[in-house]
Amino acid sequence: MTLNRPDSYRFHNGEKAALPFAPEEYEARLAGLHDIMELHGLDAVVLTSMHNVAYYSGFLYCSFGRPYACVVTRAGCTTISAGIDAGQPWRRSIGDTITYTDWQRDNFWRAVVSVTGTGKAVGCEADHLTMVQAEKLNHFLQPKRGMDIAPATMAQRMTKSDAEIALIRQGAAVADLGGHAIRAAVKVGATELEIAMAGRDAMEAEIARRFPDAEYRDTWVWFQSGLNTDGAHNPVTNRKLRHGDILSLNCFPMISGYYTALERTMFVGAVDAASLKIWEANVAAHEYGMGLLQPGASCAEVTAKINTFLAERDLLQYRTFGYGHSFGILSHYYGREAGLELREDIDTVLEPGMVISMEPMLTLAAGQPGAGGYREHDILVITEDGNENITGYPYGPGFNVVG
Repeated sequence: MTLNRPDSYRFHNGEKAALPFAPEEYEARLAGLHDIMELHGLDAVVLTSMHNVAYYSGFLYCSFGRPYACVVTRAGCTTISAGIDAGQPWRRSIGDTITYTDWQRDNFWRAVVSVTGTGKAVGCEADHLTMVQAEKLNHFLQPKRGMDIAPATMAQRMTKSDAEIALIRQGAAVADLGGHAIRAAVKVGATELEIAMAGRDAMEAEIARRFPDAEYRDTWVWFQSGLNTDGAHNPVTNRKLRHGDILSLNCFPMISGYYTALERTMFVGAVDAASLKIWEANVAAHEYGMGLLQPGASCAEVTAKINTFLAERDLLQYRTFGYGHSFGILSHYYGREAGLELREDIDTVLEPGMVISMEPMLTLAAGQPGAGGYREHDILVITEDGNENITGYPYGPGFNVVG
């Protein structure tokens, strides 16, 4: 018997599952993408990043070394997925799904071209395609014209729908709950890992309670102590907490690809005078910065004002990165709306419907009075006449000297 080894096939196994949003939300997103395609005369768009595939189709893929795509044409939205995932991509996406096989190399691109056709005007994500994959796109699709669609899709994602803001609001509440679970676990002798697990477990359970039909993945905690607080993204260690340690609480619930965050400076038992001075200054910068997040203000303007605030207190040299960033469908290993970050080189103007953090951080090197990393982080929704802070967990010494 000869085994049939197709390049691709459709495996619509089971029934469609509940997606993170109603069908109307995805239809509106695709309509916005169709407007972009119309504006630039594109016949098809090949989206390959986790964030854009999930944003337009609902499917959040697990790459594991394999390429994935969401191909959007005037006629429809089709995800291209690997055979290892069987029917899950179809169940978790708004449109059609084509599964490619491993029987021969580049069946992924054969599946893509079966949707786009050849010789068309094609948009792609230039910031995501590797040189190898870009060459394969050109080889298989033979586009008459190409365009980098990434900036336009990022601009679309930066302004959130009411449904997105509602989900982000829930994520912020879950992060608050994780923060309280961490605070309750802080004590001398406990390890960073033990405390991080308490926060993560509390958030996972709360996400399941609030979203019983979702898929659960990627929620995490970075809980840092002592020297390990100097970087915002330092992984958890097995270090045991000591009296007087500076701590950094970082809760990151992930709900269907949507990331939210809570970040707080803490101390174990007591805070020394030098550390308290730096902590209070960073809290003041945080409060000042939140007041600057108003519609009509540019990211660069906000950054410049906070820079001046810190420079006047002789602290600007301890700043380690920008003062905030956009929220939405992003994660620590995929996706970032780089056009909405509080940095000197970003001129984006804040508009109602944008969601952005305020998170100043000062780091003083070991051996200095007040050594450690100080960071506060709140999530704010830009409104017609100002902003709404959707983070509830308290910041500052009055609540966060614990254990």
